[in-house]
Amino acid sequence: MKTGPNNLADIEFQLQWKSHHGIHTDCYFARRVNFWRDVFPKTLCDSLMNRSIGDVVEVSFEPGAAVQKPEPAKLFRIRHSQFDEEFHTGTLIRPRRGRYYPKGMLRDVGNVFSVNIEPFRLAEIDDSGILVDFNHPLAGTAIHLRAIIRGVESKRPERGGGMCKDWMETITGGPGMQVRWNGHPTEFLSDNPFERTDKLPDSEFYRKPRFVNHIDRTAIGYISGLYKEVLSPDVNVLDLMSSWQSHLPRDLELARVTGLGLNREELEQNERLTDFVIHDLNENPVLPFGDESYDAVICTVSVEYLTNPLAVFREVGRILRPGGCLMLTFSNRWFPPKVITIWQQLHEFERMGLVSEYFFDLGRFGPVQTHSMRNLSRPEDDKYAATLSVSDPVYAVWAYKN
Repeated sequence: MKTGPNNLADIEFQLQWKSHHGIHTDCYFARRVNFWRDVFPKTLCDSLMNRSIGDVVEVSFEPGAAVQKPEPAKLFRIRHSQFDEEFHTGTLIRPRRGRYYPKGMLRDVGNVFSVNIEPFRLAEIDDSGILVDFNHPLAGTAIHLRAIIRGVESKRPERGGGMCKDWMETITGGPGMQVRWNGHPTEFLSDNPFERTDKLPDSEFYRKPRFVNHIDRTAIGYISGLYKEVLSPDVNVLDLMSSWQSHLPRDLELARVTGLGLNREELEQNERLTDFVIHDLNENPVLPFGDESYDAVICTVSVEYLTNPLAVFREVGRILRPGGCLMLTFSNRWFPPKVITIWQQLHEFERMGLVSEYFFDLGRFGPVQTHSMRNLSRPEDDKYAATLSVSDPVYAVWAYKN
């Protein structure tokens, strides 16, 4: 069976683009794509026709072809008083350069209402006012789109009416927020960003083991695949903020995997570790290892708990060998008492931008790469499957030491 107007298709879209500081891949799994009804750019739609499962289609878009070109009218200044710092949150929100906020925070702006959660970017701020950018984050960006046909099924004949979906709008809903505005550093580090609700030492929180999966099995498998793609075999790996699972693929042979974590029972259960160390990075960010002693460092669904991430990144830069990789993966789930304040305030794609800034602050790494995956299916036997059919999203940021 082949794709066409009489069939539905499952398609994995891989949006690939470049920024001033790195390479980015943002993936979206589209289910039951309806070519008779849904909306695509013509070049993409034509390329997807008459395809079989496993076929790969690649289409490149010049700036303005897939996402609207930047419009000067969408970059404009407002008064400070037009930014509602008390917007429906109960806490004061200060405007910060480069950050994204819901449009509903703005007062007296045409066609913007308080219920509008569509993000806009605060480009610049000074005593005279605030420069806001309503353009799409990928406006003016050349895009390469790779589409993999994952499934094809027949459907009943249709006649008019019904719902349609703009797939480019869906695919590009988020990507682009992880980069700086015009190359200027994003102001992430103001307003005590690393405070947490629970101020007790992490050693108390992890006194008892927590044998839980922080993300669902689909997301775990996807992260394992990313590690296999990025990490080289037969190298020494440090699993930072490790637990009872490392999510390293079983068929990736490694020379050594050291776990650094907080609970002995959890680390003893981790079958991928060759050795481990009990160490609280928030109490002491100094890593108990020699200079240039590891080829790679990974950190899985834990970077959001670091209260002194810049110091930890400096230490990772010290213990990595030249050319070594630091790779961090995360999702949108966490332990509320221990997550840092700013993590909860950011759009999911902005979190990749925050982690990227940790690399930039250090200045010892090459171009950053970011990767995201959304809308995969949650396992049917997952405890949340009855209310949530979609897998936990996966986000990754990595770079290599100069």
